[in-house]
Amino acid sequence: MRERPPKGGRGERDGGDSAARHVYGVNPVLEALRAKPEEVERLFIVEGQLAAKAAGELLSRARDAGVRVEKVSRERLAAMADGGVHQGVVLELRGFKYSELEDIIDAAEASKRPPLVVVLDGIQDPHNLGAIIRSANALGAHGVVIAKDRAVQVTGTVAKASAGAVEHCLIARVVNISRALEQLKEAGLWVAAADVDATEPMWSARLDGPLALVVGAEG
Repeated sequence: MRERPPKGGRGERDGGDSAARHVYGVNPVLEALRAKPEEVERLFIVEGQLAAKAAGELLSRARDAGVRVEKVSRERLAAMADGGVHQGVVLELRGFKYSELEDIIDAAEASKRPPLVVVLDGIQDPHNLGAIIRSANALGAHGVVIAKDRAVQVTGTVAKASAGAVEHCLIARVVNISRALEQLKEAGLWVAAADVDATEPMWSARLDGPLALVVGAEG
């Protein structure tokens, strides 16, 4: 049986953000309602701004999940979305629950496919984090690992940029990226890192085995 790693390399199952978070935009809100209805607190809408089809599906899913719906002003919705493009709808969820790195490794083993884990070191821009999570999910990655400190965390902006992929992707938040990489290597994964000074182009590298792909900070 594999031993649990020291705390520095583990993610946080119940130690996620305790404050409520807001997901905004039609697609991210629908994905959250489909994937995690039990975590939804309230649905806020601006009456008359949503297209009839989108409003119908949102209200139907909210009703099925027993979610309270509140009609609010555009100004209040804009404040909840931190000025982002909300499309007339904001969903309030409980704080995001991060997975443990062990969960990602176990999911990879259970899938019977070569493990693929994306490890992000110091990503600061929420739009970049969301785009990477969206791409990782589309590629079939078993999970994404982010740093707890000096890096952006999962927020409503990240969820919007991910097009709702944060609701379907295991995301582990770790204190020490180096320890997390050691744990992944112990689980049989090779580590490859993107580097602007690398001499080998990524399209000629062998990336078809059990892999932890490391992407560093912007700039």
